[in-house]
Amino acid sequence: MPRGWLEAGFLEKHAWFATTEGTPRGGIISPALANWALDGRQRLLADHFARTPRQQRMNKVHLVRYADDFLITGTSEELLGDRVRPLVADFLKDRGLELSHEKTRIAHVEEGFDLLGQNVRRYRNGEVLTKPSSQSVKTSLSKIRETIDNSGSLTAGGLIRRLDQQIQGRTMDHRYAASQRTFAYVDHRIFRMVWRWCRRRHPRKGRRWIRTTYFPPDGHRHWVFTGTLRDHKGRGWPIQLMAAAGVKIIRYVKLRSDVNPYDPEWELYLEARLGWQLAQTLAGRRRIEYLWKEQGGRCAVRGQPLRIAEEDCQIHHRIWRSRGGPDTTDNLELLHANCHRQIHVRERPTEPAASREGRS
Repeated sequence: MPRGWLEAGFLEKHAWFATTEGTPRGGIISPALANWALDGRQRLLADHFARTPRQQRMNKVHLVRYADDFLITGTSEELLGDRVRPLVADFLKDRGLELSHEKTRIAHVEEGFDLLGQNVRRYRNGEVLTKPSSQSVKTSLSKIRETIDNSGSLTAGGLIRRLDQQIQGRTMDHRYAASQRTFAYVDHRIFRMVWRWCRRRHPRKGRRWIRTTYFPPDGHRHWVFTGTLRDHKGRGWPIQLMAAAGVKIIRYVKLRSDVNPYDPEWELYLEARLGWQLAQTLAGRRRIEYLWKEQGGRCAVRGQPLRIAEEDCQIHHRIWRSRGGPDTTDNLELLHANCHRQIHVRERPTEPAASREGRS
């Protein structure tokens, strides 16, 4: 079926065009196509290694996947090498694919392994940690070094703006892992790079002048790489290099596998998850603060004061999402946790939201 869909062509302005090329690797549709084509491995493994509860406890074969990357766990190297790997190889062969010998390996969890830019390993104290992989860190630092080396005539402000984009992109990818020490190491390496850049830019200046000009202190932070950005009118403002170690580490909460957004039974769970997601970003926190101000700092049901800094404050959809309600601000309100539960227990949605323009 995926092959037929890919070769079906497409319509544009009522004209049919044939499909002459496949989708590019890394394209926006690639993960969906990979999941579509490779779906069925979980059922295959369960049929062979988890038919009964006893067999499941003995083998402990589980699948973790993202697009065409996947991880399979098992109780022994023999089980994975002699039984699981041939089974998966046959599964892929039926679909015209094969395992990559360079990327496929069997490793003990205490040795650790890399998956999707992360390293997963169980340490001597029994704790399993996910950290940025060495290869991922090395690649990130190489790209940052390339940016600095190719900066040309960029000012310090222009260089900082480019570096901030790269640092932010990489740290956002790894902020759900145990990355604090890795981020501190990355900051140290970047400092060494920009210090050499300053020395090359001003070979006749001394260390003290470079430190005073480019690395002024900022509160409790010292040696902060600082520059100036200017607009088209020549007005300038300072800009500082982002500190990777300043990114807050967040413990990601996995989405339950049986969640259905169209089932009212999951409405309360999804709203609690939405509130958690909004609280992780500056834009989301501003949205919550806006709702709090619009309601005068009070619960929309009982009218009692709300404290948005506490877990007692939750987001509620006036028109439930399972009934077609959107995530727009006009359809959201803040409630006490108890009020929120009562609404969903009674299955009594509140009245549709009035427009913000109509509120005083």
